[in-house]
Amino acid sequence: MTATDTLPTRPDSVRPDAAAARPRFRPGRLASVVALAVVAVLVLLWAATNPRFEWPVVADLMFDPSVMSGLAMTLFLTVVCMALGTAIGTAAAAGQLSDFGPVRWTCQLYVGLLRGVPPLVQLIFWFNLAYLVPRLSVGFASWSVNDLITPLTAAIIGLSLHESAYMAEIIRAGIMSVDSGQRDAARAMGYSGRQTFWKVVFPQALRVIVPPSGSQFIALLKGTSLVSVITLTDLLYSVQIIYGRTYQVVPLLLVAVIWYLIVVTLLTLVQRRIERRLSRGYDRSTSTRARSLEGEPA
Repeated sequence: MTATDTLPTRPDSVRPDAAAARPRFRPGRLASVVALAVVAVLVLLWAATNPRFEWPVVADLMFDPSVMSGLAMTLFLTVVCMALGTAIGTAAAAGQLSDFGPVRWTCQLYVGLLRGVPPLVQLIFWFNLAYLVPRLSVGFASWSVNDLITPLTAAIIGLSLHESAYMAEIIRAGIMSVDSGQRDAARAMGYSGRQTFWKVVFPQALRVIVPPSGSQFIALLKGTSLVSVITLTDLLYSVQIIYGRTYQVVPLLLVAVIWYLIVVTLLTLVQRRIERRLSRGYDRSTSTRARSLEGEPA
């Protein structure tokens, strides 16, 4: 008989219940929370008491007609360029997944080229396209490219093409994330290629495509500030015009910052809501937790 055989066993009635366990006190976490709170309070006090921020001027110009017009142009550019970029990116993604070599290589070159060139360079290039092509002729009609390529046209072309390269990679990755067995099962059930894509592949790929697409949409919204270089009156260029006249640089930049933060926050909330809706039925954490409560293996 060993020493362990003589130890009394604890009856089941007095065994500790995991459900009644309390979280362990972690002083390091408490200290970090206190430190972050102190830093946040100090920053807020500094911003509120620093007269150079000129908060009354910020409040007066938040809804200035010029600022609101620039905000509308920013939102317009974001929606139009995202729509065009997604359409072109979908075609480029399909081309990269094609079995036909020349089409696949061409789409890969397109994506690599547009992803490698900074968007600001693309905007300036398209804005100065008339230097390379002075006139555009179609049949008996001819137009001056300098008249066709306005700041708005150059912004839409440049941002849409730049966005299409990133959307092509996002869509391609989403489609490739679906297991090939799903396609084989759909064909075994008699689905055609089109039915397999829209009823089996696309719904599953959408869960992978939506999160990065939402982030790209937000990045595009902020990236529209680059069009101020080609004198398009977006939100940033609108406040630049005002502070170029009043010399109130910091208050006007704060106006732009606040509007960008408001729009980005709203878009983030919409994105999270869409992600939760698409993830219904696919969340393993909920099912695993339910099985563990029932005593089944996860």
